[in-house]
Amino acid sequence: MNKTWIVTLETYLRQVKSWSFLTLVLMPFLFVGLSFGISYVATPSSSKDKTAVVSSDPQLRNTFLKQSDLTTTKRYAAKAQAQKATDRGDINGYLTLGVKKNRLTATFTGPTELNSGDQAKIQRFLTATQSALNVQQAKLSPQQTQALAVQPQFKQRLQHKTASDKLAKQISFYIVVFFVYLILTTYSAITAQEIAAEKGTKIMEVIFSSTTPRKYFNGKIYGVLLVILTQLLVYLVGGIAVVAFAQRSRLTADFWQQNQTVISQILHNLLSVNMLFALLAVLLYTVISAFCGALVTRVEDAGKASQPAIYLNLITFAVALAFQSNPTNVLVKVLSYVPFFSSYLMPLRLINSTATGVEAGISLLILLVTIVAIMLYLGRIYGGLMLQTDELGFWKNLKRGLSLK
Repeated sequence: MNKTWIVTLETYLRQVKSWSFLTLVLMPFLFVGLSFGISYVATPSSSKDKTAVVSSDPQLRNTFLKQSDLTTTKRYAAKAQAQKATDRGDINGYLTLGVKKNRLTATFTGPTELNSGDQAKIQRFLTATQSALNVQQAKLSPQQTQALAVQPQFKQRLQHKTASDKLAKQISFYIVVFFVYLILTTYSAITAQEIAAEKGTKIMEVIFSSTTPRKYFNGKIYGVLLVILTQLLVYLVGGIAVVAFAQRSRLTADFWQQNQTVISQILHNLLSVNMLFALLAVLLYTVISAFCGALVTRVEDAGKASQPAIYLNLITFAVALAFQSNPTNVLVKVLSYVPFFSSYLMPLRLINSTATGVEAGISLLILLVTIVAIMLYLGRIYGGLMLQTDELGFWKNLKRGLSLK
């Protein structure tokens, strides 16, 4: 068993030190960082995003600055100063407040109009202040004033199936299937090419003289599995950091607050048993890719070794996309228990709540038993595959490999 772990460690260290692994791990974070950077550059600076407030009534101006949610600046109190700052581009404009014949007025001056959100904030302040001014002018009794203060009541009665729930399911599905597809494609190619390159160097006779083919094969698979776990751990830690940053960042805090329900549902769908399906899928395709890599006879054919596994992954990926809007289909239910397909279709059913935890457990058990059975079988014939050097072509080598005992 010690030799197995030596091969595992050697495979793991070689993979994590490669540029392909670093690129694969860092690419999502670079994409997120680039998105934040572009948003930061595109968003106006805090000073240029502010609006000056001027008024001949200092009390009215101070009340607006305190009560309004509008992004304002106290720096420019006079109209002439505010106009010069607007011309220089230091602020986006200025708001002139006044009272004429007991009627509150507000006029915005700037190169572009205020967005609808800022207009709504100004309108809320004007409405509330005008109401208070009207009550004051009417000289109402306390009872009448209290009657005017009664506010309408607004409630929401949410149903189980909402638009946000549907959106969360769609986003969760696409994240899961594209993540699984990209990871499977990458590790299938890496594993198959590595095995094929080792076979082409004729070094396997020396290796098998010091350890058994089964131990060497298991060590290679365990090493790739540790690489996958490392990548998932990096994604998990990095994802937690990105979420914490998004909740506090000025650029994304409002977006997070507005879509918190959808984001929470997406995270729940991702950090669940679906992640276990993804992990086992990568392990299964890695084993198949190692088998395909052992079938080639020349180093030049290493690039072709992963094609069967990649094509199989592409087929299952296409089936998942075809049925993503119909998770209750009979074919989806059946294939969700079939290895290779289950890694895509059972998460589809779980995300859409068309499968129970027991059904997911049965599918996982079938997938795990399949992986163990294939590893045991390939471990037994691995030596014969790696020492086979006749150039019979891929399909004849496959037929011969399956006939080995």
